[in-house]
Amino acid sequence: MRKLSMLLVPGLVSMALAAGPVLTSAYAAGSDDPSSPPKSDSSTKKEKKKKSSSVSDPKFLAAYRTAYTTIYDKNDYTGAIGQLKQLKRDDVADVANLIGYSYRKLGDYQSSKVYYEIALKDDPNHVRTWQYYGLWQLEQGNREQAQYHLNKIAMLAGTDSSEYRSLAAALDKPTGATLVY
Repeated sequence: MRKLSMLLVPGLVSMALAAGPVLTSAYAAGSDDPSSPPKSDSSTKKEKKKKSSSVSDPKFLAAYRTAYTTIYDKNDYTGAIGQLKQLKRDDVADVANLIGYSYRKLGDYQSSKVYYEIALKDDPNHVRTWQYYGLWQLEQGNREQAQYHLNKIAMLAGTDSSEYRSLAAALDKPTGATLVY
């Protein structure tokens, strides 16, 4: 049995390492399933374990999906903010991004900015946050900053990604045009 485990473990580790970049890029775009936070040398192992375990908790996932539906299906941004804050994980990129998005949709740009920055602090490669924050920049009249966000998305997810196409289309509109997204 020991010989078998000595052969299987390295193979499983190799497969997990090979799949890692694929999983990371899929989750970086944002979805109704939050991704585990990136590893950081500055946090302790205990903090990492606590943060990751809450994201994979079935109750957390169910509540996150409910908030996601509240935003994208019901357009109830105020309700979703309450649901997301009840998760007590607004330091996780996926959660912070949705809170920022909801505040932006409500016209509370300062709160929106705070949460977008929290999301990017947790995951600097969170593509959906770069997209939404780029749209925020456009709404504020910051076209150069929006272009910076677009370039960042191109680097992270490519120019064929939906996030890139959405922000690029918004940037193509003349200044002052109403953005619909």
